[in-house]
Amino acid sequence: MSNAMYNKMWHQTQEALNSLLDKESQKMMKPQRNQVFIFQMLATFYIKYVQIFRNLENVYDQIVHPQKRMLIRKILDGVMGRILELKNEMVELELTEFHYFDDILQDLKLIPQQLEIPIPKYFLKEKLEVIKGREKILAQLLADSGLGITEKVWRGFHQCKRTEKEREEEMIFLGMNPPPLFNEVSAALIQADRVTHLRDKVQVKHEEEYRDALVTIKDDLKLIEGPNIKENLQDQIRRWFIECRHLTGTFPHYPKEEEGGSAIIFSNKTRQQVIEDIIASQEEEEKNKKKKKEEKPKKGKKGKEKKETKGKNKEESEGWKMSPSVFLHMMEEGNNVYKDLWKNKDESWNVPQGFDPELIKEDKRKELESEIRLQVDELMRQELKNLKLAVNREKELSGKTGRKKGSKKKNKKEKGKKWKVGKKDKDPTADRTIESLYKELVEEGLLIQALKVNLSDYIGEYSYLGTTLRQMSTEPMPSLLDVRQLITLYGILPLGSEAVHEKAPSVKSLLLAGPSGVGKKLLVHAICTETGANLFNLSAANIAGKYPGKNGLQMMLHVVLKVARQLQPSVVWIGDTEKTFYKKVPSAERKMEPKRLKKQLPKILKLLKPDDRILIVGTTQRPFDAELQPFCKVYQKIILVPRPDYASRYVLWKDIIQRNGGVITDALSISCLAKISDGFTQGHIVQVVKEVLTERRIRQQSHKPLTALEFVTSLTSMSPVYQEEEESFKDWYAKTPMGKKRALALKGDNKENEKDKGKEKEKKGKKEKKKK
Repeated sequence: MSNAMYNKMWHQTQEALNSLLDKESQKMMKPQRNQVFIFQMLATFYIKYVQIFRNLENVYDQIVHPQKRMLIRKILDGVMGRILELKNEMVELELTEFHYFDDILQDLKLIPQQLEIPIPKYFLKEKLEVIKGREKILAQLLADSGLGITEKVWRGFHQCKRTEKEREEEMIFLGMNPPPLFNEVSAALIQADRVTHLRDKVQVKHEEEYRDALVTIKDDLKLIEGPNIKENLQDQIRRWFIECRHLTGTFPHYPKEEEGGSAIIFSNKTRQQVIEDIIASQEEEEKNKKKKKEEKPKKGKKGKEKKETKGKNKEESEGWKMSPSVFLHMMEEGNNVYKDLWKNKDESWNVPQGFDPELIKEDKRKELESEIRLQVDELMRQELKNLKLAVNREKELSGKTGRKKGSKKKNKKEKGKKWKVGKKDKDPTADRTIESLYKELVEEGLLIQALKVNLSDYIGEYSYLGTTLRQMSTEPMPSLLDVRQLITLYGILPLGSEAVHEKAPSVKSLLLAGPSGVGKKLLVHAICTETGANLFNLSAANIAGKYPGKNGLQMMLHVVLKVARQLQPSVVWIGDTEKTFYKKVPSAERKMEPKRLKKQLPKILKLLKPDDRILIVGTTQRPFDAELQPFCKVYQKIILVPRPDYASRYVLWKDIIQRNGGVITDALSISCLAKISDGFTQGHIVQVVKEVLTERRIRQQSHKPLTALEFVTSLTSMSPVYQEEEESFKDWYAKTPMGKKRALALKGDNKENEKDKGKEKEKKGKKEKKKK
């Protein structure tokens, strides 16, 4: 698409955002009581913000104008944060992590795929070189440290794959094999890829030109307009001195640098307005003195008034009100800038969409004025002192002596305070570089290389029966797409954006609980891949025998946190985390000391600040073996990862067979495979497909197409996840704090429904008696 098309898309998205902000401000003012209405309202806002986020992300990725991109980025972060806030509101209202919007999607005429939250491409684009450099260093350290046979095996496997690829390329070159996806790749897709690459290059070029222009334009303004600005400021301040002296009989107090200096007095004000402010301030001082005298006898009346107002506030606060938003102000600011600058701007002269020099001049003039103002303030303070000395020396001298004494006392106090300050915690690794600590963690196997897996590789379908099941008072098992959405909301978006992480509802720790083979580790690696995060492995089995003793454990955690902070974003993964919170440690695992981190994990969470983009992720397939209270205290969000349902299994079979070189024909019934494989996990399906689709079998497909029976025979040798095991996970989740709250809320709703039914029956009975 062209620059004009992306500009049009941006304008349309801004209009949608503007109307949504207006609607939200109107509806949020009124307190609500109907829970169903509240959820419908929140869900509608959430879905609309997701649509705006999808469009803005696309626009920000493709638009090449550097100044527009800065504004879009600000709004994009604001929308991202607002989505997280609305999600938090829905969780607190419904007391569950999973929500279903079937009815709302129908009203808005949207499909479930449009609910998918995109991962902004700038997360990786803006630090691609840093990530590549870090990966090279990590690979080199792993090779140099010689971590045993695994590294050699990996090298051998890598070399085999390389030779296979070279052989295939040679066969294609000789014309003996057709090129890959010979009949499927369209010219339009190839052209689209080329255009995106070209746009990336233009973006970088325009960004560099814009940065250079910031420096050159400011230097030019300093030379040409700098002296005039200085003279104007000095004249303005001198007039203020004279007018104050003329009106009040004394020279004014000059504001300090910390208060803002002369900028406070002359902030967008005319000469007449400044005079009016001086007179008004004098009148206010006189009024305040009178009020203080009158207020003393009227304390009893005030007490009564306060009580009355408190009563009124209680009555008003009975209805539900949304908690104040941090990101609404950010979006409104961005939207106002868009209206003022870009909405009706004529850009016919700027076809290549380079930077706008006039906008830079406006910004740099303000910046230059504030810099010159600091210099002028210093000069004018001295000038004011000289004027005061000349007019009234005696008062000035007495004032000076008083101030000197006060300042001496302050200095003495400050000196005393310095001695009272307690000693800060010493850094045991202050003499070491981050590079050496990084190397140590790699050698110890605590910092590992994340697998290159995207979140889109976690294949799943939307749950189409969620709303209907909840209306029937049965809690549905979450779908794989729901899990993927939560990983994006709680893991990827806050780690990827600094602005969002600092202000959004904080999620410091995350627990993924589910049976073996459902893709918990894949999700951990996907978080790291999508955000470019470092991966630290603090699983009980991995830290066994490393950094022994209490001091050793403290040193290990200190080094991990120090490196994680310095090279953020970072993910701290604790696999089989139930072992850290064992009710009773099995005799076979006592030597491993699995509970080493139990007391330390809550302390680590307390140390994490809003600036620290560090996420602790635990994975478990046996959460019922852990002590529930400490387990739930450490993990802020608990996500149940289920086995795939029919819709997800259908998509999984189809996708995995095609990825492994299989061709789907009429002879292969995917729906049959999806029905038969009920209870089997994603891991089972991948394993079966790899067993069946050998190189020989792939070659035979042309004359012997694939059938469902081939896959079924391999499935029979595997044990599925039975319904009882899934129920045990649901029962365990019902004992967690969120699960208990949800159960209590459901009981309350059922009681209310029963009461309503009883009242209806009584009314019917009375009517029948009257008829008789």
